[in-house]
Amino acid sequence: MKKEIVCVTGGGGFLASWVVKYLLVEGFIVHATVRDPSDEKYGHLNNFENALENLHLFKADLLDYNSLFAAVEGCRGVFHVASPVPSAPVANPKVELIEPALIGTRNVLKACTEAKVKRVVVVSSIAAVMLNPNWPKGKPMNELCWSEKEYCKTSENWYCLSKTESESEAWEYAKKKGLNLVTVCPALIIGPMLQSTVNASSLILVKILKDGAEIMVNKDHRIVDVRDVARAVLLAYEKWEAEGRYICSAYMAKTQDLIDKLKTMYPKDNYPKKITEADDQPKLNCEKMLKLGWKHRTLEESLADSVKCYQEKGILD
Repeated sequence: MKKEIVCVTGGGGFLASWVVKYLLVEGFIVHATVRDPSDEKYGHLNNFENALENLHLFKADLLDYNSLFAAVEGCRGVFHVASPVPSAPVANPKVELIEPALIGTRNVLKACTEAKVKRVVVVSSIAAVMLNPNWPKGKPMNELCWSEKEYCKTSENWYCLSKTESESEAWEYAKKKGLNLVTVCPALIIGPMLQSTVNASSLILVKILKDGAEIMVNKDHRIVDVRDVARAVLLAYEKWEAEGRYICSAYMAKTQDLIDKLKTMYPKDNYPKKITEADDQPKLNCEKMLKLGWKHRTLEESLADSVKCYQEKGILD
């Protein structure tokens, strides 16, 4: 069993909770940053296997360097997962999204440099890859692709801008300071939740299952299971040959495909009645992640486990 110390930022979140869980199972000592360790919404973390001995919760804020350094100090590796993900339109994108993502990443990486961390894995997003209006139609996108910042601004896609700004900042900082950095760019993350509150990406499925919307747009969704992303993040840390960016996406499915599959698992009357068509989006090339040894489960399993989780938590009542 490893007794290596690592830090996970935003430890109580949807993806980060699974990262913490898997690290503890593998025998790591985990420093997890949360807003308030005494808050019961982080109680699930203390129920994980080996948590009693090996999990330490640190009160930290992305904008407070000293609180982050306290959590990172003494760690061999750091998983920077924390980043604001809006579940509704934001009133002030700069304050609510861009600054926490950008300054938070800067603070985490500075703490990693000061603490002499051996490897940092930053969780970015395909939001930092895909927003490029000039990309040739039909050509798959890979890790060399970046969202265009100016287009993110003009189209007011503030989440994409926040992820693009923060990941590009991470690479600039790492090159300047010689920091061993790997980034993972997951697609839309679904799957069972360990935390008590519904996260933004899970709301996509919850809306289809529960809201009974009359009209939905039949757009492309690039999808990956939260458990598979957590495994990808651990691979990016443990495989020393890992380098650069890694796109992490398992499937592309249209809204209608998701509805059809969900109907077989959760029959009900109020699925969307009308689907309007949307333009096809570029496919993603995930060969680099697969070559690292990554595997993913089926879309049907991810959907079934998501529905089961929502039912157990009373989200669909």
